[in-house]
Amino acid sequence: MYYLIKFKKGGIIMAENQYVVFKLGKSEFGIDIMNVKEIGPYEEAVSLPNTPSFIEGVINYRGKVIPVINLIKRLGLGEKNITKDTRIIVITLNEKEVGFIVDEASQTIRVSDEQIDPAPSFISGVDKRYISGVGKLDDKRLLILIDLEKVLTDDEIEEIEKLEV
Repeated sequence: MYYLIKFKKGGIIMAENQYVVFKLGKSEFGIDIMNVKEIGPYEEAVSLPNTPSFIEGVINYRGKVIPVINLIKRLGLGEKNITKDTRIIVITLNEKEVGFIVDEASQTIRVSDEQIDPAPSFISGVDKRYISGVGKLDDKRLLILIDLEKVLTDDEIEEIEKLEV
């Protein structure tokens, strides 16, 4: 699942992963670049009845109707504020494209395995399952590494797969 790049540091070959960095509020998150199909500008979704509150609706993505998830709501980080920097990250989830609304997605970054700590032990339950680790980028900058494919429960994925318009 990781995009591996080998490089030498002091004669030791190390693995490096590449992540798309995005913001939700003031926090920075990273997702493995191999899971990202496209990052596009925000477009307003068409609302659908009887869907969970974190599903904004559907958009037309390259001729396909895909569901769009408000990642800020899904992760319980407050409400979204749409700005010129708001983006939709499209991934493939169980062979279906799904969009995730984020506040900003502007860069990719390489993080070596030795810079990544496991998810903190004080996080428990559902929250911990989608946090794959925490990247230490410098003395003050942390990157929460998540797996967007695990942000949704199996029941939620089933519900999204039923969203055929």
